[in-house]
Amino acid sequence: MKRRDFLRNSALASGAFLIPSFLKPLEAMAINNLSGHKNLVIIQLSGGNDGLNTIVPYANDIYYQKRQTIAIKQPDIIKLTDLQGLNPNLGALKEIYDQGWMSVINSVGYPNPDRSHFRSMDIWQTGSDANQFLTTGWIGRYLDSNCSTCQHPYTAIEVDDTLSLAMKGGKMKGIAVEDPGKLYQATRNPYFKQLINEHAHSNFNEDNLGYLYKTMIETNASAEYIQQTSKTYTTNSQYPQTPFANQLKTVAKFINSGLKTRVYYVSLSGFDTHTTQQNQQGRQLKIYGDAVAAFVKDLKQAGKLDDTLVMTFSEFGRRVEQNASNGTDHGTANNVMIFGGKLKKQGIYNNAPNLSQLDNGDLKYEIDFRDVYATLLDKWLDVNNSQVLNKNFSGLGFV
Repeated sequence: MKRRDFLRNSALASGAFLIPSFLKPLEAMAINNLSGHKNLVIIQLSGGNDGLNTIVPYANDIYYQKRQTIAIKQPDIIKLTDLQGLNPNLGALKEIYDQGWMSVINSVGYPNPDRSHFRSMDIWQTGSDANQFLTTGWIGRYLDSNCSTCQHPYTAIEVDDTLSLAMKGGKMKGIAVEDPGKLYQATRNPYFKQLINEHAHSNFNEDNLGYLYKTMIETNASAEYIQQTSKTYTTNSQYPQTPFANQLKTVAKFINSGLKTRVYYVSLSGFDTHTTQQNQQGRQLKIYGDAVAAFVKDLKQAGKLDDTLVMTFSEFGRRVEQNASNGTDHGTANNVMIFGGKLKKQGIYNNAPNLSQLDNGDLKYEIDFRDVYATLLDKWLDVNNSQVLNKNFSGLGFV
């Protein structure tokens, strides 16, 4: 195998797109400089989850008028308040809600919404305006912000084999790790180590090849730290047997073992429900709710829930009225779910979606999604949100 082919096949396939701060060997970095251990876990529901059939406004007759065959029947709804309740497939979250570890923010969106999956996801991942095209993600720019913990590539970890745009900054990037053991073993490959030791520094000035060598150096250091730290913890908690639950189980292992990571990113797809929505969405919500409940309970048992915030979002909601295929088409505003042991506003954060005043059949947004990000940045990650979001947002009061 040619040297360049090996580099591409090993470094890129590992999903380890790392920070080019190669001039500082990671082993020499001062772990003691870390200021805190608060964790943020971001869950992305891909496909445009239907928020109205997730947190159901069951007390509003318009909901049933607009969705005659796909509305969730009242006896099946798990009531949270006199106005809204959980989809029955989210039953595992009722205990989490009752404990005060869950908050629901209704009608979250942005001006001039885009109904394209790709474009709207880019807007959410970059934190941009609808008419603004950014090449860096909001978590990546958080890493760029010179925060006290951001010198390490493992400050932000995506439990996957590729890295989302949200995690890519101008100078810094997170790291994608699906299996810490496999990543560690890959970096122990003698050829991998030989390339680092004998060729890396002589190629730093080459654009693409230099980037790959820098990636390999930091992959090598990060993989060992992640593997050696996380293997010290063994969970006794029960998780569902689903790939999504395994992602959260891996995150819990990282958190509970004391890994000095601030942001984790996981995703669950399958929410694009144009046809026969109830069955498809119900399956995905069941996977989501059961896994999140197990994750929250695992953190609580380990004493880490107070130091963890979980935010769930989707790139858009669905239109209020169902379509002719017993599904829903791409819409606009949606709900965002927050989980944590130290929520200041527990339960339903704001008013239920207004179904009587729509914008051409779509929900009007009432809270800009960047106010949610601003809250996480200012109050949880300890960085001024204007440094990351390029303008100042006032934020919310859920934490």
